[in-house]
Amino acid sequence: MLDQISNQIGQVSPELRVFLMAMLPIAELRLALPVALVFYHLPFSESFGLSIAGNFILMPLLVYFLDWVDDFLARRIKFFSRIFSWLKEHTRKKHSKKFEIWGALALILFIAIPLPGTGAWTGAFVAYIFGFDKRKTLWYIFIGILGAAILVGATTLGLSKII
Repeated sequence: MLDQISNQIGQVSPELRVFLMAMLPIAELRLALPVALVFYHLPFSESFGLSIAGNFILMPLLVYFLDWVDDFLARRIKFFSRIFSWLKEHTRKKHSKKFEIWGALALILFIAIPLPGTGAWTGAFVAYIFGFDKRKTLWYIFIGILGAAILVGATTLGLSKII
């Protein structure tokens, strides 16, 4: 069975693999772009575009339905309700000053800086917690993704030339 799965994955084009990898919450374009450039040797413009598109494609669903999912799970799973309520309050207390001062720029930078725990998925949760306007949030996420792609692309190309 594992051989069949491996063969099926091997038949998927590198472009589709990069696009799908960029959609994943943990990988995002921070992994997809370097893989496209270093392992698949795709052209930079193609790697850049696929990574950004894959990273952004699910964001409208996440931004517009996160409140519904939160409400749905909170009503049905008490444990989720307690944990998520604590997480929202903890995040608001710890970071509200930053978002009051910096606003959208804080969200964009949070998404753009390629560190563990940051990125578009987490940025969408942060925007939800702080009550950002949904339409504007999508623009902020897109700008943050662009920034991350530039930083990751430059780092990858710089490191690959050194190696």
